[in-house]
Amino acid sequence: MPLTLIEGTYRVIGAAPDGDSMKFYPKRKADWALIGNPNPVRANQSGGAQLRLDGVDALETHYSPPGGGAIGTVHQPPDLAHAAAQAALEWLGFSAVKRDPSEIVTAASPSEVEGYILTRFADKYGRPVAFGFRGPAPKKSGESVYLDEALLKQSLNWHMLLEGQAYPTYYSKLYPDIRRSMTSAVQAARSSGKGLWPQDLTSTGFEVGALDEVQAQAVIMPKLFRRLLEYFAFNAGDTSLTGFKEYLAAHGDTLYILPEGHRTGFDYVVKVERQSVKLERPVEALIFDEK
Repeated sequence: MPLTLIEGTYRVIGAAPDGDSMKFYPKRKADWALIGNPNPVRANQSGGAQLRLDGVDALETHYSPPGGGAIGTVHQPPDLAHAAAQAALEWLGFSAVKRDPSEIVTAASPSEVEGYILTRFADKYGRPVAFGFRGPAPKKSGESVYLDEALLKQSLNWHMLLEGQAYPTYYSKLYPDIRRSMTSAVQAARSSGKGLWPQDLTSTGFEVGALDEVQAQAVIMPKLFRRLLEYFAFNAGDTSLTGFKEYLAAHGDTLYILPEGHRTGFDYVVKVERQSVKLERPVEALIFDEK
């Protein structure tokens, strides 16, 4: 999988990093143009951009659904969500991380960590979709690097899946060989009972109650959680699942189901019975279309 290397530093103070997204600053702000895809990277005045770790989705520490004034900012079970964020920052090399009540980091040691990313595009929100690495880069910014399994195993993405700190969430631009390797890490973590997997309710079913109960108990695929909370916000905070399947169908998330390659909508693989919701296929068997 050929990707573009960008050298730089990870910085967390003044940001709200979690288990799958953090701020990265290239050596030169102009280096973001080296990616060369139709979606421009959205960088701050110092060049920092929010990364999206490819193939990885950690429990939400804070999420504000569009139009979510009725429910505000929400989260998934905080112990596991914060454990994922801490695992990612510790792997990168940060310690003594302190946050304020809104999840903004107010202190960390060191203040920045050297690293590099491998990427080839930014998503529609301007986030570089990347594999994150720590330490000196093996090449200069702009050079092409072939991501194979050996190099993948040196990435933050691999670490988060292998330790059970995040769910796999695959999109269509991820190469099949890399996806298969990442799935092997997921299966190893699940069979060993690491991280979130002993408490995972995605495939067994989750009983939806009041909003506070959902936030405290919903150890489920974050993409499914986000769609649930968007639905609640759309309904002014009402957590009834009546109409949720129709909402999913209208939302337009499309995917492929492995191994048959059946292309369908997210609603097809979500089962709703009264107030219970679950995913009818393994998370790693789904490949979502990039929007």
